[in-house]
Amino acid sequence: MTGRRTFVLVDGENIDATLGNSLLGRRPLPEERPRWERVTDYARELWDQPVVGLFFLNATSGQFPQTFVQALLAMGYRPIPLAGRADEKVVDLGIQRTLEALLRHDDDVLLVSHDADFADHLEALLGGGRRVAVAALREYATSRFDALGLELHDLEDDVAAFNVPLPRVRIIALDDFDPEMFLR
Repeated sequence: MTGRRTFVLVDGENIDATLGNSLLGRRPLPEERPRWERVTDYARELWDQPVVGLFFLNATSGQFPQTFVQALLAMGYRPIPLAGRADEKVVDLGIQRTLEALLRHDDDVLLVSHDADFADHLEALLGGGRRVAVAALREYATSRFDALGLELHDLEDDVAAFNVPLPRVRIIALDDFDPEMFLR
């Protein structure tokens, strides 16, 4: 593949943990998880260029969910199962190394994570005409992303990555307020 591309880097652990621990208070049901193909479709339309989806997985246990990996492959993602010591955040380290490597490429980046651990790496990518953005649930994304001036695309509202509405409580701009949503 030649020409400018968008790399979609997915921190699936972070998204799943945010859904389960912060939003739902339990393990997400399959219908409450993002439809990952919608994320790459959104990224393709966002900047009108080819997309490379990289999905980082923690395989420190020596295993990874084979059926999920097959599904990722079918959606065009490149699964990256990483293993390391028990005290290493292998997914974070893999994404950070990938962001560092992207400094040597003329490509754009859409990070799918809420995690502040990536802010310094994203900041290093800013400038020079490269587009850098984050896709997350807005209210759970680190404020460091805002401080960098990064575009933040809401996974539910902008990307439409979910099949069911999430039970989110968030600030609603008065112009966007539809009382009917609360009368159902």
